[in-house]
Amino acid sequence: MMEIDKLRALIDVLIEKDVAEFEHEDESARVRIVRGKVVANAQAAIAAGSSGAAPGVAPKGEDLVDDSNAFITSPFVGTFYRAPSPDAPTFVEVGSVVRPGQSLCIIEAMKLMNEIESDVSGTVVEVLVPNGKSVEFGQKLFRVKKA
Repeated sequence: MMEIDKLRALIDVLIEKDVAEFEHEDESARVRIVRGKVVANAQAAIAAGSSGAAPGVAPKGEDLVDDSNAFITSPFVGTFYRAPSPDAPTFVEVGSVVRPGQSLCIIEAMKLMNEIESDVSGTVVEVLVPNGKSVEFGQKLFRVKKA
């Protein structure tokens, strides 16, 4: 496990150098730091018994790790579209059953239309972004109750 003092020093350097995301893994631990965002599915806690949130940050209720839900997040910055074209039906609605590889939405980035696929099986319980709105890297798009 990484010592808390070393972790704090690492965070200070990342802030100083304006690094938005950092990941390191060795045989004893995996550390992923994403500045400005809460990572919902932390695989390894910083210290035993930790909630997975950054030191000194209390997790919000909706951001607590919950094994029955998964969040589909944006892989990049762009514009969120729920349908393949303005006159087409949406890919999914609340209540839609989805499977891995199924298209959920489109993110337009740099004039390219990128279909975002589900990586879990389950039921869409919440669409978190309005159609046509800008999204950030790592922003939650859908909440899916795992099957």
